[in-house]
Amino acid sequence: MEDVTDPAFRALCKRYGADRVYTEFVNADALVRDIASTTRKLTISDAERPVAIQIYGREPEAMRDAALIVEQARPDFIDINFGCPVKKVAGKGAGAGLLKDVPKMLEITRAVVNAVHTPVTAKTRLGWDEKDLIPRVNPLGISEYRNIDIPEYFIVSLAEALQDCGITELAIHGRTRSQMYRGEADWTLIGEVKNNPRIHIPIIGNGDVCTPERARECFDRYGVDAIMVGRATFGAPWLFAEIKAGLDNSIYRSVDISEISLPWGEGRGGVIIPLSMSEKVAVLKEHVLASIAWCGNDERKGIIHSRRHFAASPVFKGLDNFKQTRIALLRAETVEEVFAIMDSIVAQWGNG
Repeated sequence: MEDVTDPAFRALCKRYGADRVYTEFVNADALVRDIASTTRKLTISDAERPVAIQIYGREPEAMRDAALIVEQARPDFIDINFGCPVKKVAGKGAGAGLLKDVPKMLEITRAVVNAVHTPVTAKTRLGWDEKDLIPRVNPLGISEYRNIDIPEYFIVSLAEALQDCGITELAIHGRTRSQMYRGEADWTLIGEVKNNPRIHIPIIGNGDVCTPERARECFDRYGVDAIMVGRATFGAPWLFAEIKAGLDNSIYRSVDISEISLPWGEGRGGVIIPLSMSEKVAVLKEHVLASIAWCGNDERKGIIHSRRHFAASPVFKGLDNFKQTRIALLRAETVEEVFAIMDSIVAQWGNG
């Protein structure tokens, strides 16, 4: 979610029904060093509550100190990211890299929990690689772990250990670190954690939730307390409302946004899901303007900042002979250019 879940995008997700939003993840070391680009990520507003600020790092002391700084921003939750698989994070022993050093992961968790009054949550993955998907005795490799004589999956034991450290919720992505984002997320093991009678904190499932149908299946089959949606929302913040409409057994759902104050304007009343192409393009346009505002009213920077949403948006997927139009859209550097191309897309492929 780096360079994705900034305040502009979070406000749109909240408008369309996200029950909780998370900031971009914050580097603990950079925060302690008071790096301006990092401290800026602590910007949150009351309109987006409940909101979690997520932090990552590899040393307990830095994570503790970062959590104390984060708490001053008054988030509803402080989330520890033990799930980021990218090399520049995991390769340095942070994020999912801590799946190879569980004692330190637990030490970090205890340090953060004990330092702050704000509820602390965590996100992780099923394990480091395929070996962690096989039940075994003492899967954590920690001699003092209480279930050393009971064969269990790594993630089941890890969830218990993190719970014992005092976290209030745990989100689990259904892949190992070595899988990155390849293949399908395995929700079976997420269900194993949720159905463990020793687990009493809420379990949030994550991975490949792209449709209302899949969301319903995850709730019904695996019993999770909540679902976390990430990459599927790129260029599609309305997905939250579509999921809620599906869970409510309703084809159409009115989402009331009249009470939401956005950083670039006021809420504009109710919206109806599903949206037409022209309505979705209007949301993308609004996101462009919001990104520009977030980037200090720098037009070019704001457009570049929101391009990954254009590239990933389902609005433009599957359109016939779209390649050249897509290239032009991703090369445009002014609002006038971007909006003109979007209008031409609606005119050629949309339903008005």
